[in-house]
Amino acid sequence: MNKLLAVLIAGLFATSVFAQAPTAPVAPTTPVTKADAKETKATVKANATESKTDAKADAKVTDAKNDAMETKTKAHYQATKAKTKAHMKAKAAKADAKVDATTSTTTPPVPK
Repeated sequence: MNKLLAVLIAGLFATSVFAQAPTAPVAPTTPVTKADAKETKATVKANATESKTDAKADAKVTDAKNDAMETKTKAHYQATKAKTKAHMKAKAAKADAKVDATTSTTTPPVPK
């Protein structure tokens, strides 16, 4: 049992030693050259141009959606207006027919 405990404790110490990360040597920093600066500047400029293009495209899509919604709303309004007008005409025609039916039955025929 003592040997088993000794092996386990030795293994624990060994794993703790290997688990620690060794310190990496610090790499010397190199000064930024003109070519790197130009490349970075070009990349930033390209990203800015792409962002502007994306913003314009998004604005166009939004405008198109708004125009479609406006057109749909106008068409719905006109359809509702036409339906209401037709309904009112049908009601008026029905009322006229009812009046005609009652007046023709109540008037006695004219004798000759």
